[in-house]
Amino acid sequence: MCNHKKVRSTNKDLQSVEKKMDRRHFLKKTSLGIGAFALGSLLGSDKTFASSDPVKSITDSLPHFLPKAKRVVYLFQSGGPSQFETFDYKPKLVDLFGKELPSSVRNGQRLTAMSAQQSSLPIAPSKFKFKQYGKNDTWVSELLPHTAEVVDDLCIIKSMYTEQINHDPAITFFQTGHQLPGRPSIGSWLSYGLGSDNQNLPSFIVLTSGNAGQPLYSRLWGNGFLPTQHQGVQFRTGKDPVLFLNNPENYDHHDRSDMLGYLKELNQIQNSTYGDQEIDARIAQYEMAFRMQTSVPEVTDMSDEPEEVFDLYGKDSRTPGTYAANCLMARRLLEKDVKFIQLYHRGWDQHIGLPNGIKKQCLDTDQATAGFLKDLKRRGLLEDTLVIWGGEFGRTVYSQGKLTQNDYGRDHHPKCFSMWMAGAGVKAGMSYGETDDFSYNITKNPVHVHDFHATLMHILGIDHEKLTFKHQGRRFRLTDVHGNVVKDILS
Repeated sequence: MCNHKKVRSTNKDLQSVEKKMDRRHFLKKTSLGIGAFALGSLLGSDKTFASSDPVKSITDSLPHFLPKAKRVVYLFQSGGPSQFETFDYKPKLVDLFGKELPSSVRNGQRLTAMSAQQSSLPIAPSKFKFKQYGKNDTWVSELLPHTAEVVDDLCIIKSMYTEQINHDPAITFFQTGHQLPGRPSIGSWLSYGLGSDNQNLPSFIVLTSGNAGQPLYSRLWGNGFLPTQHQGVQFRTGKDPVLFLNNPENYDHHDRSDMLGYLKELNQIQNSTYGDQEIDARIAQYEMAFRMQTSVPEVTDMSDEPEEVFDLYGKDSRTPGTYAANCLMARRLLEKDVKFIQLYHRGWDQHIGLPNGIKKQCLDTDQATAGFLKDLKRRGLLEDTLVIWGGEFGRTVYSQGKLTQNDYGRDHHPKCFSMWMAGAGVKAGMSYGETDDFSYNITKNPVHVHDFHATLMHILGIDHEKLTFKHQGRRFRLTDVHGNVVKDILS
């Protein structure tokens, strides 16, 4: 970057702007005068004339206690994987094929508009076989043979639940702690609270895969009301992994450096007048983008990976943009100390044709997921990295639409579903929570989304009740006013 002191002393345009924005000059010209400062203090700390001290006092105390994990990789399976075809084995359903779901099991629980239109709710046992694996004889579906190989590294939670029954509010709830858009995402909260361990890459990076299924929105990795430098940065496939990062045509590295130097000077003048924290965030983003011009091409170039690594993750890992390639990219980002990596893989929403649909999904993801864990473990990265796998809700025991021995579909089910965690901070080789014979209700150790968030933050050394941000007169947090740490699964 250029020498800003030199710029300020020699650039007449900047001197003119600075003079016009001088604090005394501003007070003299405005009719509000001292009243403007009084108004600013009443408006709060997050905008005009804001003080950054409250923010610093909150984040400077972090971590609140010794963290077990330094980094997180969240393998989000968008659409809602069926627990019946993955981890929640229900053998008694075989004898109930086609029979109506007992009203005592449903107990008046809410249905989607799709299920409400059906005249009956016929029970659909899974057509796939299960076997026991690992030291604790954990049941795993035949659809996940590679995951079965690493089951001793997993902490499978079978008693997850949420209140959201439709995709958009459910995925928004999982990513932000609230079903309505506008709140900061998990990665943004962690970036805000813990900062970055690599000044040349964002602390929160997003990778997406899957061409079918529910849409993904950038607000799912947005910063909400937190400063904008904490939003997730999406890495894409193709020539430009990060949009607008490369220099324009006929514009070289030195031109970019000089431009950013002048821009920073202008922003600093504005910041000294208004005290808006968002100006500091803007400066930080510009400077990060400049550093990323070197760091991003380096981390996204996989030509240095040996063939055995591609074989470990599966043949799709050679194709940019696939789930397998994104898992390999996630490992490379972890090696660069990126704090939070979010992978979204779409295609799990199987209302009809579930057996064929979920078989394809597992073929696309199973080997890469297991290979990712094996790769982290052999490199010593799993010791301080938390890996999460799961979707926004589960699926119903009854079939949506026509039911046959070989074909059926499943609707959304928020009352119980399965996900897993592995690595730093959680007990390995265990299953937690239980559901009834229909996987319709939780019978032991329920885990709400807020509890999941509280536990995730605890593993990173954060007391979820203390990491807050004041916005519009209220202190917000990821877990809102809820959440309990699930201590039974902590190592």
